[in-house]
Amino acid sequence: MSIKNCFENILTNLNKQKQKEFKNNPMHTVFQRELKPEIERLVKEYDVSLLYKVNASIGNGNWADVPWLSILNTQITATTQSGIYPVYLFKADSSGIYLCLIQGSTALKENYKPKKNYLDEGQRRKNLLLSKYPELKSWNTHSIDLQSKTDLGKSYEDTTIASKYYPAENIPSDEELKQDLYFLLEIYQRMKQDILQLDQISFTPKNNDLFPDETMNTIHISATRIPKPFLILAGISGTGKTRFVREQAKLSSRGENNNYLLVPVRPDWHEPSDLLGYSSRLSGKDEYIITPFLKFMVQAWQEIAKYQADLNAEFSLETLQKIRPFWLCLDEMNLAPVEQYFADYLAILETREWKTQGNNFVYACDAILHQDLFTQFEKLANDLGLEKDSALYRYFSQNGIPLPFNLIVAGTVNMDETTHGFSRKVLDRALSFDFSEFYPNDFGDYFTQSTQNKALTYPIYSHAQHCVDQNQENIQKSITFLTAVNEVLGHTPFKLAYRALNELLLEVHSFNPENDETLQAVWDDFLMMKVLPRIEGDMDKLASKSDDEKSILAELSEILTAHLGEIWGEENNRPDLWRETKENRIKCRTELKLGYMINKLERVGFTSFWQ
Repeated sequence: MSIKNCFENILTNLNKQKQKEFKNNPMHTVFQRELKPEIERLVKEYDVSLLYKVNASIGNGNWADVPWLSILNTQITATTQSGIYPVYLFKADSSGIYLCLIQGSTALKENYKPKKNYLDEGQRRKNLLLSKYPELKSWNTHSIDLQSKTDLGKSYEDTTIASKYYPAENIPSDEELKQDLYFLLEIYQRMKQDILQLDQISFTPKNNDLFPDETMNTIHISATRIPKPFLILAGISGTGKTRFVREQAKLSSRGENNNYLLVPVRPDWHEPSDLLGYSSRLSGKDEYIITPFLKFMVQAWQEIAKYQADLNAEFSLETLQKIRPFWLCLDEMNLAPVEQYFADYLAILETREWKTQGNNFVYACDAILHQDLFTQFEKLANDLGLEKDSALYRYFSQNGIPLPFNLIVAGTVNMDETTHGFSRKVLDRALSFDFSEFYPNDFGDYFTQSTQNKALTYPIYSHAQHCVDQNQENIQKSITFLTAVNEVLGHTPFKLAYRALNELLLEVHSFNPENDETLQAVWDDFLMMKVLPRIEGDMDKLASKSDDEKSILAELSEILTAHLGEIWGEENNRPDLWRETKENRIKCRTELKLGYMINKLERVGFTSFWQ
């Protein structure tokens, strides 16, 4: 039976059948054995990867007020209760059918109470997606009317993003129905990353004054999975580095204010106990002195355990979307030698490992605090806020305390004569942001905010080979690019290794660039975060291996002119991937910084990224 005929059959006979017994009703056959297989056939023709699951329901033991047929991308959601997905909704009075892109209302209701909050959050998400995918506006983006008398049916009306209506007396041909479905699936597939990131944000403006009215339709906020959970925010005092970290925590707080901790670094810190605690006998007996840093790590683990008690089991993508990032701000991080007081964290950070099995994730990490301490110090569990009969306590007793995957450490630094520099060991393990370049202060925006920093969240991949299947062309281009850069650095201490390649490919995966301009913008930011911060020295140290009169910076500039051809040399010619603005265009960051470093080398005989 054709889809058109199935729809007409259902709309003609459903109300009559609802007067009869639900069990073994012939309408089950129409939905499950005629309509569902036809939609499955179309979906498989559209995407042979079999990532989609088609479900149909006319009720569960009793008749549904609004029957439905959903099409779930299993990489986004496995249930109609959460996420976003296409669905056919049959009006309660059988007068027509809506093909909708809809939000799972059950999860929204559970996470955002009371009702007004969940409606506001649903509207916010809808606005964000419509601003980024304006082609959906060719369909109806206003409320739909399902004539429903049940709360569940009405919730479909509340959470619809876009819809197309087919009245019972004018169901279109199978070809038109197919084209409408493919139009929606194509957009749905493109917005996958944005949908997955929505649950990492909980930012609802108190009023519409956050952005001027003229920019509301052009600004959207989306979370970005950073490739490393360790950030260095460098810049002059007063630029807002510490506030940036606090605001990032607010974006994902979901009304709870326990996911941010500020730890001021003291100049006399020279070993890890200042952060990780230490044993003491000052009270006359052995006890372990805990620190705010250690207790905050446990709180991050408690957030994880809230959604999954068995921490050795696989995490579903849906579960990971619910787990909030916890932001630790090390204020004035380089007042003390980072390599000394932060040595344990830097070592354990590289043991983090995510393994993927289909759409599930398994996390492993070495312990930063050994399990024997829980046996040695009886009060340790209580001091850390752990119940001894809890699954989390048993996990720590067996494994120690590993780094929680949702912990993001951000260190704010001022690079001047009063502070310590960074070794390449530290820089290799961090994402370094020249704060004034990535998040510049614009005095003209002091009273009227026209930009919004993107929300950042923790990585769920540790190795690029687990996620490089999305765009092999971008992967190969990125490998070629980094190889060319490394040829310039090959004879120097600044040469790049596998870790740099891995993090570049993770960054490419995170931003999923759709064209060369955006891909080169990812490379540009990677150079600013991972390559240029490593380079410093005089002309002897920075001399080119092919020409003693030329520096590696000049040689690097020549290479980048070719490889960043889409964004090099013009004003405002690349997208800003880290902020939301009305124009969202900036100048190539590496071109500006490299020019500064070359000029300084020529003027004073020494150069550095930092000063």
